[in-house]
Amino acid sequence: MGTFPEGFLWGGAVAANQCEGAYDEDGKGLSVQDVLPHGIRGERTEAPTSDNMKLRGIDFYHRYREDIRLFAEMGFKVFRTSIAWSRIFPNGDEDRPNEAGLEFYDRVFDECHKYGIEPLVTISHYETPLHLAEKYNGWTDRRMIGFYETYVRTIFERYKGKVKYWLTFNEINSILHAPFMSGGISAPADTLTEQDLYQAAHHELVASALATKIAHEIMPDAKIGCMILSMPTYPLTPSPDDVIAVMEAEHKNYFFGDVHVRGRYPGYMKRYFRENGIEIEFAPGDEEILKNTVDFVSFSYYMSCCASADEAKQKRGNGNLLGGVPNPTLKASEWGWQIDPKGLRYVLNMFWDRYQKPLFIVENGLGAVDILTEDEHGNKTVKDDYRIQYLHDHLVQVGEAIKDGVDVMGYTSWGCIDLVSASTAELKKRYGYIYVDRNDDGSGTMERYRKKSFYWYKDVIASNGENL
Repeated sequence: MGTFPEGFLWGGAVAANQCEGAYDEDGKGLSVQDVLPHGIRGERTEAPTSDNMKLRGIDFYHRYREDIRLFAEMGFKVFRTSIAWSRIFPNGDEDRPNEAGLEFYDRVFDECHKYGIEPLVTISHYETPLHLAEKYNGWTDRRMIGFYETYVRTIFERYKGKVKYWLTFNEINSILHAPFMSGGISAPADTLTEQDLYQAAHHELVASALATKIAHEIMPDAKIGCMILSMPTYPLTPSPDDVIAVMEAEHKNYFFGDVHVRGRYPGYMKRYFRENGIEIEFAPGDEEILKNTVDFVSFSYYMSCCASADEAKQKRGNGNLLGGVPNPTLKASEWGWQIDPKGLRYVLNMFWDRYQKPLFIVENGLGAVDILTEDEHGNKTVKDDYRIQYLHDHLVQVGEAIKDGVDVMGYTSWGCIDLVSASTAELKKRYGYIYVDRNDDGSGTMERYRKKSFYWYKDVIASNGENL
Protein backbone atom coordinates (compact mmCIF):
# COMPACT_ATOMS: atom_id res chain seq x y z
CA MET A 1 0.00 0.00 0.00
CA GLY A 2 2.88 2.38 0.73
CA THR A 3 0.68 4.51 2.94
CA PHE A 4 1.92 3.80 6.47
CA PRO A 5 4.33 6.52 7.61
CA GLU A 6 7.95 5.90 8.43
CA GLY A 7 8.26 5.15 12.14
CA PHE A 8 4.74 3.73 12.39
CA LEU A 9 4.51 1.87 15.71
CA TRP A 10 3.55 -1.72 14.90
CA GLY A 11 3.04 -4.07 17.81
CA GLY A 12 0.66 -5.88 20.10
CA ALA A 13 -1.13 -5.40 23.39
CA VAL A 14 -1.86 -7.28 26.62
CA ALA A 15 -2.97 -6.43 30.16
CA ALA A 16 -1.18 -7.54 33.31
CA ASN A 17 -4.25 -9.15 34.87
CA GLN A 18 -4.93 -11.26 31.78
CA CYS A 19 -1.46 -12.64 31.22
CA GLU A 20 0.90 -12.31 34.20
CA GLY A 21 -0.57 -14.79 36.67
CA ALA A 22 1.49 -14.93 39.89
CA TYR A 23 -1.39 -13.13 41.60
CA ASP A 24 0.04 -13.65 45.10
CA GLU A 25 3.81 -13.64 44.46
CA ASP A 26 6.48 -11.16 45.55
CA GLY A 27 4.19 -9.08 47.73
CA LYS A 28 1.44 -8.45 45.21
CA GLY A 29 -1.94 -7.57 46.69
CA LEU A 30 -5.32 -8.61 45.33
CA SER A 31 -7.03 -6.66 42.56
CA VAL A 32 -10.66 -6.58 41.50
CA GLN A 33 -9.77 -9.11 38.79
CA ASP A 34 -8.80 -11.73 41.36
CA VAL A 35 -12.43 -12.01 42.48
CA LEU A 36 -14.01 -11.93 38.99
CA PRO A 37 -13.64 -15.54 37.81
CA HIS A 38 -16.32 -15.31 35.13
CA GLY A 39 -15.63 -12.00 33.40
CA ILE A 40 -17.44 -8.70 33.15
CA ARG A 41 -20.98 -9.83 33.85
CA GLY A 42 -20.14 -12.69 36.21
CA GLU A 43 -20.63 -12.58 39.95
CA ARG A 44 -17.68 -11.56 42.10
CA THR A 45 -16.43 -13.88 44.81
CA GLU A 46 -15.35 -13.06 48.35
CA ALA A 47 -11.83 -14.35 47.71
CA PRO A 48 -9.83 -15.79 44.79
CA THR A 49 -11.19 -19.16 43.63
CA SER A 50 -9.51 -21.98 41.75
CA ASP A 51 -11.71 -21.51 38.68
CA ASN A 52 -10.34 -18.00 38.07
CA MET A 53 -8.09 -18.42 35.03
CA LYS A 54 -6.54 -15.00 35.59
CA LEU A 55 -4.81 -16.11 38.80
CA ARG A 56 -2.30 -18.00 36.69
CA GLY A 57 -2.94 -16.34 33.33
CA ILE A 58 -0.37 -17.52 30.80
CA ASP A 59 2.45 -17.18 33.36
CA PHE A 60 3.92 -14.11 31.66
CA TYR A 61 5.34 -13.22 35.09
CA HIS A 62 7.86 -16.04 34.74
CA ARG A 63 7.97 -16.35 30.93
CA TYR A 64 8.18 -12.69 29.85
CA ARG A 65 11.67 -13.12 28.39
CA GLU A 66 10.50 -15.91 26.08
CA ASP A 67 7.38 -13.97 25.09
CA ILE A 68 9.17 -10.68 24.40
CA ARG A 69 11.72 -12.59 22.31
CA LEU A 70 8.83 -13.89 20.19
CA PHE A 71 7.44 -10.35 19.85
CA ALA A 72 10.87 -9.22 18.68
CA GLU A 73 10.94 -12.05 16.15
CA MET A 74 7.74 -10.63 14.68
CA GLY A 75 9.42 -7.24 14.50
CA PHE A 76 7.40 -5.36 17.11
CA LYS A 77 8.27 -1.69 17.42
CA VAL A 78 6.05 -1.26 20.48
CA PHE A 79 4.55 -3.52 23.14
CA ARG A 80 1.54 -2.34 25.08
CA THR A 81 1.19 -3.77 28.56
CA SER A 82 -0.06 -2.54 31.92
CA ILE A 83 1.37 -2.23 35.38
CA ALA A 84 -0.61 -4.10 38.01
CA TRP A 85 -1.28 -1.35 40.55
CA SER A 86 -1.42 -3.91 43.38
CA ARG A 87 2.09 -5.14 42.55
CA ILE A 88 3.37 -1.65 43.34
CA PHE A 89 0.97 -0.77 46.18
CA PRO A 90 -0.59 -4.04 47.39
CA ASN A 91 -3.52 -2.31 49.10
CA GLY A 92 -3.40 0.87 47.07
CA ASP A 93 -3.32 3.29 50.01
CA GLU A 94 0.19 2.65 51.38
CA ASP A 95 2.83 5.37 51.55
CA ARG A 96 5.70 3.16 50.37
CA PRO A 97 5.77 0.96 47.26
CA ASN A 98 6.60 -2.72 47.02
CA GLU A 99 10.15 -2.89 45.67
CA ALA A 100 9.76 -6.41 44.28
CA GLY A 101 6.90 -5.21 42.10
CA LEU A 102 8.90 -2.26 40.80
CA GLU A 103 11.82 -4.55 40.00
CA PHE A 104 9.64 -6.88 37.96
CA TYR A 105 8.62 -4.10 35.57
CA ASP A 106 12.24 -2.90 35.43
CA ARG A 107 13.09 -6.33 34.04
CA VAL A 108 10.18 -6.35 31.59
CA PHE A 109 11.01 -2.90 30.19
CA ASP A 110 14.73 -3.71 30.03
CA GLU A 111 13.90 -6.85 28.07
CA CYS A 112 11.83 -4.80 25.62
CA HIS A 113 14.65 -2.32 25.08
CA LYS A 114 17.10 -5.18 24.50
CA TYR A 115 15.21 -5.78 21.25
CA GLY A 116 14.49 -2.15 20.41
CA ILE A 117 10.83 -2.40 21.47
CA GLU A 118 9.23 0.67 23.05
CA PRO A 119 6.92 -0.10 25.99
CA LEU A 120 3.48 1.52 25.88
CA VAL A 121 2.21 1.33 29.45
CA THR A 122 -1.36 1.53 30.72
CA ILE A 123 -1.31 2.82 34.28
CA SER A 124 -4.71 1.44 35.30
CA HIS A 125 -6.10 -1.39 33.17
CA TYR A 126 -9.11 -2.79 35.05
CA GLU A 127 -6.75 -3.58 37.95
CA THR A 128 -7.89 -1.45 40.89
CA PRO A 129 -6.49 -2.89 44.15
CA LEU A 130 -9.28 -4.84 45.82
CA HIS A 131 -8.69 -3.05 49.13
CA LEU A 132 -9.53 0.29 47.48
CA ALA A 133 -12.74 -1.19 46.11
CA GLU A 134 -13.81 -2.61 49.45
CA LYS A 135 -12.75 0.19 51.80
CA TYR A 136 -13.48 3.26 49.64
CA ASN A 137 -16.00 1.94 47.08
CA GLY A 138 -13.44 2.65 44.39
CA TRP A 139 -13.62 5.79 42.30
CA THR A 140 -16.83 7.03 43.91
CA ASP A 141 -14.51 8.28 46.67
CA ARG A 142 -12.48 11.41 45.93
CA ARG A 143 -9.58 10.08 48.03
CA MET A 144 -8.82 7.75 45.10
CA ILE A 145 -7.27 10.71 43.29
CA GLY A 146 -4.60 10.99 45.97
CA PHE A 147 -3.87 7.24 45.94
CA TYR A 148 -3.57 7.32 42.16
CA GLU A 149 -1.29 10.35 42.32
CA THR A 150 1.06 8.55 44.72
CA TYR A 151 1.09 5.56 42.39
CA VAL A 152 1.80 7.54 39.21
CA ARG A 153 4.53 9.64 40.81
CA THR A 154 6.20 6.42 41.92
CA ILE A 155 6.16 4.76 38.51
CA PHE A 156 7.01 7.93 36.57
CA GLU A 157 10.10 8.50 38.71
CA ARG A 158 11.08 4.84 38.47
CA TYR A 159 10.61 4.34 34.73
CA LYS A 160 11.20 7.83 33.35
CA GLY A 161 14.16 6.63 31.30
CA LYS A 162 12.45 3.43 30.18
CA VAL A 163 8.88 4.29 29.18
CA LYS A 164 8.07 7.02 26.69
CA TYR A 165 4.40 6.25 25.97
CA TRP A 166 1.76 6.13 28.72
CA LEU A 167 -2.02 5.69 28.92
CA THR A 168 -3.81 6.83 32.06
CA PHE A 169 -6.90 4.57 32.21
CA ASN A 170 -7.98 1.70 29.99
CA GLU A 171 -11.30 2.28 28.21
CA ILE A 172 -12.21 4.98 30.73
CA ASN A 173 -15.79 5.29 29.42
CA SER A 174 -16.50 1.69 30.44
CA ILE A 175 -16.97 2.79 34.06
CA LEU A 176 -20.58 3.56 33.13
CA HIS A 177 -21.14 -0.04 32.03
CA ALA A 178 -18.82 -2.17 34.20
CA PRO A 179 -18.43 -0.17 37.43
CA PHE A 180 -16.68 -2.84 39.51
CA MET A 181 -14.18 -4.01 36.92
CA SER A 182 -13.53 -0.58 35.43
CA GLY A 183 -13.89 1.66 38.48
CA GLY A 184 -13.45 -0.61 41.49
CA ILE A 185 -16.97 0.35 42.61
CA SER A 186 -17.98 -2.47 44.92
CA ALA A 187 -21.57 -1.37 45.57
CA PRO A 188 -24.06 -3.59 43.69
CA ALA A 189 -24.54 -2.29 40.17
CA ASP A 190 -28.33 -2.15 40.54
CA THR A 191 -27.98 0.29 43.47
CA LEU A 192 -25.80 2.77 41.58
CA THR A 193 -27.35 5.90 40.14
CA GLU A 194 -26.08 7.96 37.21
CA GLN A 195 -25.10 10.53 39.82
CA ASP A 196 -22.79 7.94 41.43
CA LEU A 197 -21.29 6.82 38.13
CA TYR A 198 -20.65 10.26 36.68
CA GLN A 199 -19.16 11.50 39.94
CA ALA A 200 -16.80 8.52 39.88
CA ALA A 201 -16.01 9.31 36.25
CA HIS A 202 -15.25 12.90 37.25
CA HIS A 203 -12.75 11.68 39.84
CA GLU A 204 -11.06 9.54 37.18
CA LEU A 205 -10.96 12.43 34.71
CA VAL A 206 -9.34 14.69 37.31
CA ALA A 207 -6.86 11.95 38.20
CA SER A 208 -6.06 11.40 34.52
CA ALA A 209 -5.41 15.11 33.93
CA LEU A 210 -3.31 15.26 37.09
CA ALA A 211 -1.25 12.30 35.87
CA THR A 212 -0.75 14.07 32.55
CA LYS A 213 0.49 17.18 34.38
CA ILE A 214 2.86 15.17 36.59
CA ALA A 215 4.17 13.16 33.64
CA HIS A 216 5.04 16.29 31.69
CA GLU A 217 6.89 17.64 34.72
CA ILE A 218 8.86 14.46 35.49
CA MET A 219 9.31 13.24 31.89
CA PRO A 220 9.27 16.21 29.47
CA ASP A 221 9.85 13.94 26.47
CA ALA A 222 7.11 11.45 27.35
CA LYS A 223 3.81 11.23 25.48
CA ILE A 224 0.63 10.77 27.52
CA GLY A 225 -2.60 9.56 26.01
CA CYS A 226 -6.14 8.83 27.05
CA MET A 227 -7.74 5.49 26.12
CA ILE A 228 -11.35 5.13 25.04
CA LEU A 229 -13.54 2.18 24.15
CA SER A 230 -14.69 3.23 20.68
CA MET A 231 -17.78 1.79 19.08
CA PRO A 232 -19.16 3.89 16.23
CA THR A 233 -22.93 4.00 16.09
CA TYR A 234 -25.00 4.10 12.92
CA PRO A 235 -28.72 4.96 12.60
CA LEU A 236 -30.80 1.80 12.21
CA THR A 237 -32.95 3.66 9.67
CA PRO A 238 -32.69 7.01 7.84
CA SER A 239 -35.27 8.45 10.25
CA PRO A 240 -34.11 11.77 11.75
CA ASP A 241 -35.18 10.38 15.12
CA ASP A 242 -32.67 7.54 14.70
CA VAL A 243 -29.97 10.03 13.69
CA ILE A 244 -30.62 12.00 16.89
CA ALA A 245 -30.51 8.72 18.87
CA VAL A 246 -27.07 8.11 17.33
CA MET A 247 -25.89 11.59 18.31
CA GLU A 248 -27.00 11.11 21.89
CA ALA A 249 -25.38 7.66 22.09
CA GLU A 250 -22.12 8.98 20.63
CA HIS A 251 -22.09 11.89 23.10
CA LYS A 252 -21.79 9.41 25.99
CA ASN A 253 -18.45 8.26 24.56
CA TYR A 254 -17.19 11.51 23.06
CA PHE A 255 -17.63 13.10 26.49
CA PHE A 256 -14.56 11.32 27.86
CA GLY A 257 -12.38 12.21 24.88
CA ASP A 258 -13.64 15.79 24.84
CA VAL A 259 -12.59 16.37 28.45
CA HIS A 260 -9.17 14.77 27.89
CA VAL A 261 -8.45 16.77 24.72
CA ARG A 262 -10.28 20.04 25.33
CA GLY A 263 -9.84 20.27 29.08
CA ARG A 264 -13.43 21.08 29.98
CA TYR A 265 -16.91 19.60 30.18
CA PRO A 266 -18.85 19.93 26.88
CA GLY A 267 -22.17 21.74 26.69
CA TYR A 268 -24.13 18.67 25.59
CA MET A 269 -23.07 16.87 28.77
CA LYS A 270 -23.98 19.82 30.95
CA ARG A 271 -27.43 19.71 29.39
CA TYR A 272 -27.71 15.97 30.05
CA PHE A 273 -26.73 16.45 33.69
CA ARG A 274 -29.16 19.34 34.09
CA GLU A 275 -32.09 17.44 32.60
CA ASN A 276 -31.38 14.29 34.59
CA GLY A 277 -30.81 15.86 38.00
CA ILE A 278 -27.07 15.09 38.07
CA GLU A 279 -24.85 17.54 39.92
CA ILE A 280 -21.12 16.87 39.59
CA GLU A 281 -19.20 18.04 42.62
CA PHE A 282 -16.13 19.98 41.50
CA ALA A 283 -13.53 20.52 44.21
CA PRO A 284 -11.53 23.76 44.17
CA GLY A 285 -8.85 23.43 41.49
CA ASP A 286 -10.57 20.71 39.45
CA GLU A 287 -11.26 23.01 36.51
CA GLU A 288 -7.60 24.03 36.33
CA ILE A 289 -6.37 20.44 36.60
CA LEU A 290 -8.62 19.35 33.71
CA LYS A 291 -6.82 21.82 31.43
CA ASN A 292 -3.83 19.46 31.37
CA THR A 293 -4.69 17.84 28.08
CA VAL A 294 -3.30 14.67 26.51
CA ASP A 295 -0.69 14.39 23.74
CA PHE A 296 -2.57 11.74 21.77
CA VAL A 297 -5.85 9.81 21.74
CA SER A 298 -5.80 6.03 21.86
CA PHE A 299 -8.72 3.67 21.59
CA SER A 300 -9.90 0.10 21.24
CA TYR A 301 -11.95 -0.92 18.22
CA TYR A 302 -13.69 -4.25 17.83
CA MET A 303 -17.17 -3.54 16.47
CA SER A 304 -19.82 -1.00 15.58
CA CYS A 305 -23.52 -0.95 16.40
CA CYS A 306 -26.74 0.83 15.53
CA ALA A 307 -29.14 3.03 17.46
CA SER A 308 -32.88 3.42 17.14
CA ALA A 309 -35.38 5.79 18.68
CA ASP A 310 -37.96 2.98 18.52
CA GLU A 311 -37.91 1.14 21.86
CA ALA A 312 -39.32 -1.99 20.21
CA LYS A 313 -36.15 -2.25 18.10
CA GLN A 314 -33.66 -1.65 20.91
CA LYS A 315 -32.30 -5.18 21.10
CA ARG A 316 -28.91 -5.41 22.78
CA GLY A 317 -26.08 -7.04 20.84
CA ASN A 318 -24.53 -10.19 22.30
CA GLY A 319 -21.24 -9.69 24.11
CA ASN A 320 -21.49 -5.96 23.63
CA LEU A 321 -20.24 -3.96 26.62
CA LEU A 322 -21.72 -0.64 25.53
CA GLY A 323 -25.09 -1.92 24.41
CA GLY A 324 -26.35 -0.92 20.98
CA VAL A 325 -28.58 -2.54 18.38
CA PRO A 326 -26.99 -5.19 16.12
CA ASN A 327 -26.44 -4.06 12.52
CA PRO A 328 -28.48 -6.33 10.22
CA THR A 329 -25.95 -5.86 7.39
CA LEU A 330 -22.94 -7.27 9.29
CA LYS A 331 -21.70 -10.73 10.24
CA ALA A 332 -20.62 -11.49 13.80
CA SER A 333 -17.79 -13.38 15.49
CA GLU A 334 -18.31 -16.55 17.53
CA TRP A 335 -18.92 -14.30 20.55
CA GLY A 336 -21.48 -12.09 18.85
CA TRP A 337 -19.19 -9.14 18.11
CA GLN A 338 -20.13 -7.63 14.78
CA ILE A 339 -17.29 -7.41 12.28
CA ASP A 340 -17.01 -4.01 10.60
CA PRO A 341 -13.55 -3.14 9.18
CA LYS A 342 -14.81 0.06 7.51
CA GLY A 343 -16.00 1.24 10.90
CA LEU A 344 -12.34 1.59 11.87
CA ARG A 345 -11.70 4.02 9.02
CA TYR A 346 -14.86 5.86 10.03
CA VAL A 347 -13.92 6.20 13.70
CA LEU A 348 -10.37 7.27 12.85
CA ASN A 349 -11.78 10.07 10.71
CA MET A 350 -14.31 11.06 13.36
CA PHE A 351 -11.68 11.30 16.08
CA TRP A 352 -9.23 13.14 13.83
CA ASP A 353 -11.79 15.67 12.65
CA ARG A 354 -12.90 16.24 16.23
CA TYR A 355 -9.55 16.38 18.03
CA GLN A 356 -6.69 17.01 15.57
CA LYS A 357 -4.48 14.94 17.87
CA PRO A 358 -2.39 11.93 16.83
CA LEU A 359 -4.39 8.70 17.11
CA PHE A 360 -3.21 5.30 18.31
CA ILE A 361 -5.20 2.09 17.77
CA VAL A 362 -4.18 0.16 20.88
CA GLU A 363 -6.69 -2.70 20.68
CA ASN A 364 -8.19 -4.51 17.72
CA GLY A 365 -8.49 -8.22 17.10
CA LEU A 366 -10.58 -11.33 16.68
CA GLY A 367 -11.38 -13.67 19.55
CA ALA A 368 -11.89 -17.17 18.18
CA VAL A 369 -11.60 -20.86 19.03
CA ASP A 370 -8.26 -22.04 17.61
CA ILE A 371 -7.36 -25.65 16.83
CA LEU A 372 -3.75 -26.67 17.41
CA THR A 373 -2.52 -28.75 14.47
CA GLU A 374 0.72 -29.46 12.61
CA ASP A 375 2.26 -27.78 9.59
CA GLU A 376 3.95 -29.58 6.68
CA HIS A 377 7.16 -29.82 8.70
CA GLY A 378 5.49 -31.42 11.71
CA ASN A 379 5.61 -28.28 13.85
CA LYS A 380 2.61 -27.45 16.03
CA THR A 381 0.70 -24.43 14.80
CA VAL A 382 -2.75 -22.93 14.21
CA LYS A 383 -3.97 -22.30 10.68
CA ASP A 384 -5.85 -19.13 11.58
CA ASP A 385 -6.66 -17.73 8.14
CA TYR A 386 -9.86 -16.26 9.63
CA ARG A 387 -7.76 -14.08 11.96
CA ILE A 388 -5.44 -13.04 9.14
CA GLN A 389 -8.46 -12.01 7.08
CA TYR A 390 -9.95 -10.00 9.96
CA LEU A 391 -6.70 -8.16 10.71
CA HIS A 392 -5.91 -7.63 7.03
CA ASP A 393 -9.31 -6.08 6.38
CA HIS A 394 -8.99 -3.73 9.36
CA LEU A 395 -5.43 -2.68 8.52
CA VAL A 396 -6.46 -1.91 4.93
CA GLN A 397 -8.98 0.53 6.42
CA VAL A 398 -6.29 2.07 8.64
CA GLY A 399 -4.35 2.69 5.43
CA GLU A 400 -7.43 4.31 3.90
CA ALA A 401 -7.74 6.62 6.93
CA ILE A 402 -4.08 7.59 6.58
CA LYS A 403 -4.77 8.45 2.93
CA ASP A 404 -7.69 10.56 4.20
CA GLY A 405 -5.12 12.62 6.10
CA VAL A 406 -5.56 11.09 9.55
CA ASP A 407 -2.43 11.13 11.76
CA VAL A 408 -2.17 7.53 13.00
CA MET A 409 0.78 6.82 15.32
CA GLY A 410 0.55 3.07 15.51
CA TYR A 411 -1.39 -0.15 15.84
CA THR A 412 -1.16 -2.72 18.64
CA SER A 413 -3.45 -5.65 18.01
CA TRP A 414 -5.13 -7.06 21.08
CA GLY A 415 -3.91 -10.23 22.74
CA CYS A 416 -0.79 -10.60 20.58
CA ILE A 417 -0.21 -13.75 22.61
CA ASP A 418 -3.18 -15.81 23.81
CA LEU A 419 -4.44 -14.64 27.19
CA VAL A 420 -7.49 -14.81 29.44
CA SER A 421 -10.45 -12.89 28.02
CA ALA A 422 -11.62 -9.90 30.05
CA SER A 423 -15.22 -10.22 28.93
CA THR A 424 -15.69 -13.95 29.59
CA ALA A 425 -12.56 -15.02 31.58
CA GLU A 426 -12.01 -17.81 29.05
CA LEU A 427 -8.79 -18.91 27.41
CA LYS A 428 -10.59 -20.59 24.52
CA LYS A 429 -11.45 -17.12 23.22
CA ARG A 430 -8.03 -16.64 21.67
CA TYR A 431 -6.67 -13.52 19.98
CA GLY A 432 -2.97 -14.14 19.65
CA TYR A 433 -0.36 -14.72 16.99
CA ILE A 434 1.15 -17.09 19.54
CA TYR A 435 -0.79 -20.10 20.83
CA VAL A 436 -0.43 -20.82 24.54
CA ASP A 437 -1.08 -24.42 25.52
CA ARG A 438 -3.45 -23.82 28.39
CA ASN A 439 -7.13 -24.69 28.52
CA ASP A 440 -10.15 -23.45 30.46
CA ASP A 441 -9.98 -26.47 32.78
CA GLY A 442 -6.46 -25.45 33.79
CA SER A 443 -4.73 -28.21 31.84
CA GLY A 444 -1.88 -27.65 29.41
CA THR A 445 1.88 -27.28 29.28
CA MET A 446 2.04 -23.48 28.84
CA GLU A 447 4.22 -24.06 25.79
CA ARG A 448 4.14 -21.37 23.11
CA TYR A 449 3.56 -22.10 19.40
CA ARG A 450 3.67 -19.72 16.43
CA LYS A 451 0.37 -19.53 14.54
CA LYS A 452 0.12 -18.90 10.80
CA SER A 453 -0.80 -15.30 11.64
CA PHE A 454 2.57 -14.91 13.39
CA TYR A 455 4.41 -15.09 10.07
CA TRP A 456 1.77 -13.00 8.30
CA TYR A 457 2.10 -10.15 10.83
CA LYS A 458 5.89 -10.41 10.74
CA ASP A 459 5.71 -9.80 6.98
CA VAL A 460 3.28 -6.88 7.39
CA ILE A 461 5.62 -5.20 9.88
CA ALA A 462 8.76 -5.85 7.81
CA SER A 463 7.10 -4.21 4.78
CA ASN A 464 5.59 -1.37 6.87
CA GLY A 465 2.16 -2.40 5.65
CA GLU A 466 3.03 -2.57 1.96
CA ASN A 467 2.36 -6.31 1.82
CA LEU A 468 -1.25 -6.07 2.96
